[in-house]
Amino acid sequence: MTEEVLQTPSLSHEGRRSHKVPVLGVEIAPFRIPFHRRLETFAVLQWTLTFLDAWIGLTLFTFYLLFTSYYWVSFLVYTWIIIDRWTPRQGGRRYSWPRRWRIWEHMRNYFPIELHKTADLDPNQNYIIAFHPHGILAVGAFIHFGTEATGFSKLFPGIKPSLLILRGWFFFPFIRDYVMLAGICDSSKDSVDYLLSKNGVGNAACLVIGGAREALDMEPGKHRVLLNRRKGFIRKAMEHGASLVPVYSFGESDVYDSTRTVPGSKIRKLQEFLLKCIGFTVPICHGRGIFNYTMGIIPYRRHINTVVGKPIPVGKNPNPTRTEVEDLHSIYVNALKALFDEHKTKYGISLDISLEII
Repeated sequence: MTEEVLQTPSLSHEGRRSHKVPVLGVEIAPFRIPFHRRLETFAVLQWTLTFLDAWIGLTLFTFYLLFTSYYWVSFLVYTWIIIDRWTPRQGGRRYSWPRRWRIWEHMRNYFPIELHKTADLDPNQNYIIAFHPHGILAVGAFIHFGTEATGFSKLFPGIKPSLLILRGWFFFPFIRDYVMLAGICDSSKDSVDYLLSKNGVGNAACLVIGGAREALDMEPGKHRVLLNRRKGFIRKAMEHGASLVPVYSFGESDVYDSTRTVPGSKIRKLQEFLLKCIGFTVPICHGRGIFNYTMGIIPYRRHINTVVGKPIPVGKNPNPTRTEVEDLHSIYVNALKALFDEHKTKYGISLDISLEII
């Protein structure tokens, strides 16, 4: 089957800008700029703040309320989190209308982001969609599987994607309910088991395989994925007979300027410590700002092309041996490499560049 893509507007990137205004080494955005670009920047800003800052602010705010006359608000919020703690592990609380909000289309157009299909997915089966690479914030994974901005349901009719993220996010007030609106669930084993065995067919558990640890090894222009020791998703696919779908997102590693910290260095040890304690860490990176193109927390406008590969059929095996898991893992790694090699030149990657598996 030939590659298919839902057509989206091709917009200007920062690399095509005109009327640059440098001030003390900082490239200032021009005052007069199309309104749609302002909307796109706002869409990306609110999403970036949600995952970088809002969880801290909202947690501190509810803690502060405990010492005011509005203490009961915090009591209700955290009582709700306790009562609702199983929902993220049981399919979440998805609604179709938040996935179709116009703000996600603006976010898609900002980069822009496109989703490319190479094969059909049978709606009578279940799948584990394995997304690579993580990048800094896995922006492509969110847009494709947490929204309908790139038309997932049109390209793959009958398939219901559920993006799985760290369990820790579901302990933060308000944030947990916000992300669940988009069908986002907990990435725990219980959650995967529920989606693949107790939720009917046509389900796709979407996992960003490298996770936060992979983000520490991200560098613009590099194609490096953390996969050699990631085999839990292979075992789950075998236990449930769910087909494996390799996905590679070209450009995902380029939306931030990041620096790979040296393994064993003090900075890397601190990052590893944070990762162990709280489940995620802080890579050394920067993007652009709201009114400048040089420094800030907003990703750069760089094209992301995500290619969904052909599904790898997996027979159901409730108790796979280590050897069987290793064998299927090798098949998956080879399929991912083949997907990368087949499509890399379409997206500006030299023919002699290979995918690095770490």
